Amino acid sequence: MFDKRIINGQVYLDSKFKKTNIYILGEEITKITQELLPAKESIDVNNALVMPGLVDPHVHFNLDLGSIRSRDDFYFGTLEAAYGGVTTIIDFLDPVDNVEDLEKAYYRRLEEASKAVVDYSFHATIKNPKCDLESFVLKMKELGINSLKLFTTYSESSRRTFDEQIIELLKLSEKYKFLLLAHIESDNLIDLNPSFNYNCLLKSRPTLAETKEALKLAAFAEKYGGYLYMVHLSSGITLEKLKKDFPGILNKKFFVESCPHYFIFTNDFLERCDGQLYTMAPPLRTRKERTLLKDNFDDIFSIGTDHCAFNKKDKEQRLLKDIPLGIGGIEFSFDVMYELFKEKAIDKMSKNICSLYPNLEKRGEIKEGNFASIFVYEIFDNFIGDSHGKTDYNLYENFKRSGQVIHTINRGQFVIKNGEFQTAVSQKI
Repeated sequence: MFDKRIINGQVYLDSKFKKTNIYILGEEITKITQELLPAKESIDVNNALVMPGLVDPHVHFNLDLGSIRSRDDFYFGTLEAAYGGVTTIIDFLDPVDNVEDLEKAYYRRLEEASKAVVDYSFHATIKNPKCDLESFVLKMKELGINSLKLFTTYSESSRRTFDEQIIELLKLSEKYKFLLLAHIESDNLIDLNPSFNYNCLLKSRPTLAETKEALKLAAFAEKYGGYLYMVHLSSGITLEKLKKDFPGILNKKFFVESCPHYFIFTNDFLERCDGQLYTMAPPLRTRKERTLLKDNFDDIFSIGTDHCAFNKKDKEQRLLKDIPLGIGGIEFSFDVMYELFKEKAIDKMSKNICSLYPNLEKRGEIKEGNFASIFVYEIFDNFIGDSHGKTDYNLYENFKRSGQVIHTINRGQFVIKNGEFQTAVSQKI
């Protein structure tokens, strides 16, 4: 007898919906059939959508910015994730420049993540490295980490990695089969004028800084090989130029991630009286760039939220230099993307991401033998409300959505059932 059955659902199989039933034994999906078979627990979802548990590959919980930490820790951040149908998140180790500090950063983060209520993993993060890069990569692999983030900017805080080292890391990513992530903005085109107000953010970090640097790194990947993943692409202009100049490697060797907020908001929001709340890096772009991003959605490989949440009082400063950059949104990322793109968003938030990480096998698709990590989305017109996080505002509040997460199951156990939190189902993967 099966432990659970999810019956009468519109199940997302092979990129389309099919009415069928899912049977769960232990942590795994053991049968998918239209037959009605016995199980200890039966959940009739009455034509609701049943989809693979989402994976958010880009979050910043309890991020240390020196003078402040992002407000959602691993408990509240992953609680929001679960309410949003997300069963796995990937956060980042603190940036380090040597092998010894990498190991320390890993165990420190591991302790912080013990509060998580869904599964979690980490990217290593390197800053202005002062060590043998191959030794760094080998230690990363020894710790079970298969991805490494670098920055092409933030030289003012010694986080920038320079071109020669980026090229070496690309070659190492080919040799050791890991994914090199990059925050891509041209350091030379960023203006950190201390007198800039928050509504000068687009002037401080112009589109050209993203586009020019993205084209340069794509050229590196084409010439030297390796696997490069561009986090938080913000502009449709950048994407169109990548499509034009690098069609042979786009989303094959050079993968592109974007975030829900770049499809929703524009730089116009920075002119509002509460414009400080809409500050992040890279910044929101123009309406034209947002339209181009939407029009080229098929060429986005994955969606990550870049969830980095703060309270209103943290961000209500006049000068840009005094504002912590980042917003929340993990709980409502699927609501936002499904409202815009329907089923075209699903693989970009699940299957595609899992294809890049060997430790995410058995996730990202509903099929027999995979983990029973799924969520149920009931379709009905409604509006986004408060989040379950620790912060005191939600930029997506009152936005229209097409449904709501009713159940979230991770590895066979309910984390959310009938809209209520049940229990933590978490492990480091």
